[in-house]
Amino acid sequence: MYVKICGLSEEEHVRTAVEAGADAIGLVLTASPRRITPERAAELAALVPPHVLTVGVFKGEDPDTVRAAALTAGVRAIQLHGNHPHSDFTALKDLGLTLVRAVAADADLRCGAYDEDLLLVDAPRAGAGEPWDWSAVRGRPTGRWLLAGGLTPGNVRAAVAAAAPWGVDVSSGVEVARGVKDSALIRAFLTATRP
Repeated sequence: MYVKICGLSEEEHVRTAVEAGADAIGLVLTASPRRITPERAAELAALVPPHVLTVGVFKGEDPDTVRAAALTAGVRAIQLHGNHPHSDFTALKDLGLTLVRAVAADADLRCGAYDEDLLLVDAPRAGAGEPWDWSAVRGRPTGRWLLAGGLTPGNVRAAVAAAAPWGVDVSSGVEVARGVKDSALIRAFLTATRP
């Protein structure tokens, strides 16, 4: 099970995620309680070994803004969240970074339909940390796709059983307060996904 821990902003939590076996870490570079600057993202990305994917998360920014921030941050992947047109992905393809398309369940759920490398299927209200009907997407997404939205150490096994994803993504489910991660919860989430 591929696991992405998103919304990290502290060195301790980046190290914990890597040591506990995360496959990817998300650094939020868009409006959010978890937002960090590209410069801060670069400091955190420098702590991450090559086998763990560093993902710059964006929502609504134009490709030029995304490109500049991603290059400053030194991330190895770009996640575009929401209703980004196909042309936004095409405009970033030349960077040679992994592209992640993050959408709600009512979008086109074919991984690669927008030239992305990974698909992330999120809750109707992204970032709210609310569980949703994960079984509603079972069998619909194709290719390498991650389930997100309301996942916690306590429910991730049930969510995986319901949706049968290739991977999972968590942010608020490993927080003790909005935007404040917890190392014990990060470890517990990774343990729960790989019993």
